[in-house]
Amino acid sequence: METGRACSDSGFFYLTDHGISLELVDEVFYESKRFFNLPLHEKMKLLWNKDLRGYTPTLDESLDPQNEVHGEYKEGYYIGSEIPEDDPRAEKYFFGPNQWPSKDILPRWKQVMEQYHKECVEVAQSVAKIIALALDLDPDFFSKPEILGEPIATLRLLHYEGKVSNPSKGIFGCGAHSDYGFLTLLMTDDVVGLQICKDKDARPQVWEYVAPLKGAFVVNLGDMLERWSNNIFRSTLHRVVIDGQERYSFAFFLDPNHDCVVECLPSCTSATNPPKYSPITSATYLIQKIADTHADLSSYDRLQGGEEKI
Repeated sequence: METGRACSDSGFFYLTDHGISLELVDEVFYESKRFFNLPLHEKMKLLWNKDLRGYTPTLDESLDPQNEVHGEYKEGYYIGSEIPEDDPRAEKYFFGPNQWPSKDILPRWKQVMEQYHKECVEVAQSVAKIIALALDLDPDFFSKPEILGEPIATLRLLHYEGKVSNPSKGIFGCGAHSDYGFLTLLMTDDVVGLQICKDKDARPQVWEYVAPLKGAFVVNLGDMLERWSNNIFRSTLHRVVIDGQERYSFAFFLDPNHDCVVECLPSCTSATNPPKYSPITSATYLIQKIADTHADLSSYDRLQGGEEKI
């Protein structure tokens, strides 16, 4: 099965004919550019919060702190499932009301982003079925209410300002990392910049460009699925190296319910291949990963309490 081979070889593959129209994709690019072109003081009014909603400024994030000198030359914007503040689920990290730009400034922004987020959830749920089949599971394995019944579904808009990357000097659009969660759907413009490293232990590391393919998603698997599959499927290092051009992309992350227990899948273990990782809940895993890359998160009450370490 080609998908299974891609998942075990690199954890990256293209997805075409996914059902999201090019018109909607173009609208998301258009509205995203309009937001990122606003003055900084306007964007800072929507600075991201503990529920992972809102604007992240340039240099806020460092995904490869050992090799980056200042942080990363990109800005972003997080949008999640819209949960009213008085909804009991809003007490959970990753759930809550979104922050939206003023309609006076960007009148169609909310409508476009909510529609795209909704359609990405549907596509990602379909990809989960393909992944289940590739792991010799029932196609609806991940669709169970206790796994993806109330998923953590996050859209992140990204803008790379065009500062030339210089890996030898620790300057990156986005530093080397693997995604944290279950799976990612990435849509990019036509500016080359995404690179993957299939063998993270190789010295020197070998980086390959992933060519943009208009209208197609680049699907990549996250650390959580690598752990879930007992290392059968790959979560591969990737980074963004900019040649001086501005670059826009948007990543959609689908992760299991907060309290979903991630433990070795039944098809991924045997007497000669015992589970390599202990069980952990989805939320605990993600919170620890994100706190490692956004220093401000360490001050939030929801991250305290002595959760077990990964």
